[in-house]
This record gives sequence, C-alpha cells and structure tokens, in this order.
Amino acid sequence: MLKRCAEMSAAARLSVVSLENGFLYQAFVVLEKNLALGAGVCAASGLVYALENSVARASDQVVHPYQLPWPHSGFFSSFDYNSVRRGYEVYKQVCAACHSMKFLRYRHFVDTFMTEEEAKAEAAEALINDIDGNGAAIQRPGILTDGLPNPYPNKKAAAAANNGAAPPDLTLMALARHGGDDYIFALLTSYFDAPEGIKVDEGKAYNPYFPGGVISMPQQLYDEGIEYKDGTVATQSQQAKDIATFMHWAAEPYHDTRKLYGLKILALFPIVAVVLLYGKRQAWTFIKSQKFAWRTTKGREPPTQKQ
Repeated sequence: MLKRCAEMSAAARLSVVSLENGFLYQAFVVLEKNLALGAGVCAASGLVYALENSVARASDQVVHPYQLPWPHSGFFSSFDYNSVRRGYEVYKQVCAACHSMKFLRYRHFVDTFMTEEEAKAEAAEALINDIDGNGAAIQRPGILTDGLPNPYPNKKAAAAANNGAAPPDLTLMALARHGGDDYIFALLTSYFDAPEGIKVDEGKAYNPYFPGGVISMPQQLYDEGIEYKDGTVATQSQQAKDIATFMHWAAEPYHDTRKLYGLKILALFPIVAVVLLYGKRQAWTFIKSQKFAWRTTKGREPPTQKQ
C-alpha cells in the first residue's frame, strides 16, 4: 500500500512539472515573437530615419571647409597684425560697399595695426551723420569713438539694393559661422559654374560652401583686384586670408590679451600650489601630531563584569 502511494505521488509530481514546463514553453514562444516584432520595428524605424537624414543632408549640398594653419590658432600664438591691416584694406575697398561692421570702432585700431595718428586720419576720412547744436542733420568727419559707417541707412534699403537679400553685418561673422576663418576663406575662393540640376537665378552665384549652393553675393575677390600699401601681391587667396584674419580680429579684438592673461595665470599656478601646500602643512601639522593620554580618576573606574 505504501509503495502504491509513493508511485502515485511521484506520478503527480511529474505531471505538475510537465504542466509547468508547458506553460514556460508557451511563455517563451510568446516572448520570442514579441522580441522579433520589436526588433523588426526598431530596424524599420532606423532605416526610415537614416533615409530621411541622408536626403535632407544631400539637399543641403554643403561642403565642409578644409582646415588651414592659421598663425593665430595656437594657444601661444597671436594675430599677424600685418595681415590684419591688409585685411582692413580689403574690407574698405571691397566689402564695405555692402557689409557693415557696426560693433567696431576706430579706437580699436589704435596700438594694434595702426598708430593713434593713423587711426585718427582713417576716422576723419569717414563722413558720420550727426546733428548740430540746433538739431539740424549734418555730416562731420569721424573721430576715434565713432563706429565704421554703415553703407545703407536701414535693412530695407540694403535688401532693395541686393536683390532682396540684406548683406549681414561682418563684425561677429568669424564666430557666428561653423568653421570660422576656414569657412570665410573657402567661401571667398570657391565660386564655380553650377553643376547640372542646380538652378541659379540671375544675380546669384554657385558656391558649394554656402548652404544650398546658391548665394546672393557674387564673387568679390580676384587676383590683383586691389593694391596693398605694403607691396604684397594681392592674389585672390592672399586677399581671402587677410580679410578672414581681419574679421576674426574684429570679432575678438582682445584675443591676444586674453591669451596673455591665460599664460600669466598658468605661470602663477606653481607659486600658488607651493603656498597652499605649505599653508596646509603648517595648519595641520599641529593637529595631526597631537597625542591624547586617558587617565582614570580613582574611584571612578568603570564597573567590571562579574565572573
């Protein structure tokens, strides 16, 4: 009888295990199907996203500018102020006809690439709109505190004179565009005939470095297009290099001063570190060297445990 009961109990346990295994198998099958479905959905979504991005990027037709070894790009480097001065000549003779630099003052020229007398003479050549003591509109010679004159009275006039596209201000352009100096140089030296499939309206030009490839500004720099006062040969690439350097200086007129202060701070670090280390040892030596001796007063001994 006992043997029969044991056999029945073993059979019952076996049936329970088989039932549990059946449920587990079904659950595993359902989980496997769900995982396969989820993986398929993720793969399809990723493919659609990649295709959309590739089409969007292809429609932009933007070529990334190549990196050039600019003299001022190093941590310990400063501007080539001869190039900055030549860049100002390019701006004055070519760019100033359409573009403003409203955040730049003639006083910024002093002790950088011009003497004070040269900067005053340069400012005096500009005619600044002002009012006299009676409130009447007049034009006077510029002074050091004046900004560079704007070629247009307002944005609407600028847009009307340039096929509906107002030329942007160039003061901060070297920092506002990805690539900075490299972008400016590449843009000014990369005007080509438009390839098939790209429509260029009248008055516009094709430039692969401009988003969309079609730019409202026609080519401005040509070999021997201007004459430098210092006798440098004014090739197209030389003019582009100089105007890019000048625009970077205009965006960061205190570029060299900032680097100089950074070097001074780095030079002070070892001195400050030594002073702090000495002060730390001076303050903590006494605390760390203290020793405490505990003495128990007679009659106040801690109670002893009874054996």
